[in-house]
Amino acid sequence: MEERLQKILAQWGIASRRESEEMIKQSRVRVNGILAHLGQKVDPQRDKILIDDIPVLTEQRPSLIYLLLHKPAGFVSTCHDPQGRPTVLDLLPSELREGLGIHPVGRLDVDSTGALILTNDGELTYGLTHPSHSISKSYRVTVQGHPPAAVIQRWSQGVILEGKITRPARVRLIETYINQSCLEIVLQEGRNRQIRRVAEQLGYPVIKLHRTAIGSIQLKTAITPFLQVGEYRHLTQDEMIFLSKQINRTPIKTKHKLRSKAKT
Repeated sequence: MEERLQKILAQWGIASRRESEEMIKQSRVRVNGILAHLGQKVDPQRDKILIDDIPVLTEQRPSLIYLLLHKPAGFVSTCHDPQGRPTVLDLLPSELREGLGIHPVGRLDVDSTGALILTNDGELTYGLTHPSHSISKSYRVTVQGHPPAAVIQRWSQGVILEGKITRPARVRLIETYINQSCLEIVLQEGRNRQIRRVAEQLGYPVIKLHRTAIGSIQLKTAITPFLQVGEYRHLTQDEMIFLSKQINRTPIKTKHKLRSKAKT
């Protein structure tokens, strides 16, 4: 059965769909010896697909893996960094880092910490990061100064960034300190460095940003151990059901026991 090449590469866990498109644009992918092009349809049972001149075989498709990571500061949310900085994949043991196509779903900037999903399910990654989907993300944010109620209300209603207003958000003051304030912020969108840029624009720059949850997926739940910084665990079946509902897909049963594991 023919399907778009980038979709097949994503389904096989080679890369996310967007990363697969970039590989095709960079002339790294060939089909039957000919350079592939975006939108090309192939039959994986009939056509020979090569990436960097290495054949990709249907029987090599790895098992799908779904992880929740407690990202530390100082790690970039990519698979490779041209500046040589450590990536979130460096926090995984070697058996998960090599050959399985695991990648982060969305991003937390290098200075931010908290919940980050990792998977080799390119179809899920595409669905969750597509602009048409709006899975909520919850943050605990420490800012400089004491934003008054009027500023918090303005933040909640939306702020113009690069000519486009942000979606309404939940912004709640949690605690105040001598020169700082702690806020709970829940977003329905994820523009690049959105919280930091809005906070800076409003005059209350971010000191610390920590993501506590992605929808109903949290670093600590009633049935899962709290993830220490740099640790990960496999997603539970309930969490998989939640993610599948976000992209209107039949839930995939998780085959992994719940566990928390630090980098080895």
